[in-house]
Amino acid sequence: VGKTSTKELTAAVLRQRYPTLWTPGNYNNEIGLPLSLLRLTDEHRYVVLEMGFYTEGEIAQLCDIAHPHIGVITNIGPIHLERAGSMEAIFRGKSELIRALPPDGRAILNWDDAWVRKMAEISPAPVFKYGFTPEADLWADAIESYGLAGIRFRFHHRLGDHTETYHVQLPLLGRHSVHTALRAAAVGLIAGLAWEEIIRGLKDVNARLRIDVAPGYNRSTLIDDTYNASPPSTIAALNLLEEMEGRRIAILGDMLELGDEEEKGHRLVGARAAETADILITVGPRAHWIAEEARFQGMPNAAVHEAEDADAAIALAKTLIQPGDFILVKGSRAMRMDVIAAALSVSRRLKTED
Repeated sequence: VGKTSTKELTAAVLRQRYPTLWTPGNYNNEIGLPLSLLRLTDEHRYVVLEMGFYTEGEIAQLCDIAHPHIGVITNIGPIHLERAGSMEAIFRGKSELIRALPPDGRAILNWDDAWVRKMAEISPAPVFKYGFTPEADLWADAIESYGLAGIRFRFHHRLGDHTETYHVQLPLLGRHSVHTALRAAAVGLIAGLAWEEIIRGLKDVNARLRIDVAPGYNRSTLIDDTYNASPPSTIAALNLLEEMEGRRIAILGDMLELGDEEEKGHRLVGARAAETADILITVGPRAHWIAEEARFQGMPNAAVHEAEDADAAIALAKTLIQPGDFILVKGSRAMRMDVIAAALSVSRRLKTED
């Protein structure tokens, strides 16, 4: 969760000083990563690569190709659990990045994640800790989220026996984006950038982050977060939706590859949807658990709607959306949630009709 946004924001920070190459899109596998490296020239000082994980051994193979010097771990959750087999296997697989680092490299670890903290024990490189806890080397507090207007918080950077503090306001969406900013800032610090350069990079509007906000159907506002979905990322998106001042509609699809955590993960999302959305539309058979849990948590039956597929969800949404509504669309790619977002986006619909 958060790999692509971290890659984009990290590249935005590094290129404030250094010629930087970074992976386009999600070229994060044994085909895309080498293709990215083929674009390296003598002018580049840094390359920022995303490494995807499904099963053990994959990241080790990518490390054999890339020889990483700095490794950033975002978090460890149940996404791809169905393929990996267990949380322990996911931990081992993602740890392959840390094990591949040289002694003069640096491991950047999320100190808010209990699984990630364990990687400090196996890292051959010095560890740089980030998170929301003062135990970290770089941490954030006083976080305020202003919906579509961005976020404000304080950075604290420990330097020996004293700490630097910086107040920032960034054009990032949702409280979960603070972790993304911490990761990018950590890389910038390790690369020797000044805080002025780091903050300028974090404000770079050209960084292509995943959430897209656009004018929506019937004078609504569409929050398109359809790249993929897991319980943590969907709950983070619902937290952003909660900050919107207007009627809130959540269109949530099946989350795939959760293995034994499948029902639990969908029910966690359903409970949060009941707290954050005024209307809930679920898409797909697994998302029935989202709807069922939302009703159980007290969401009125009339506010919970279940659609069999994307086409049914589009038709249903168009009967419900009113001017001024905020619509979140989120779910796994296989559920065609991007089709729903396109159908409910004014700009994309006009392009299609042209």
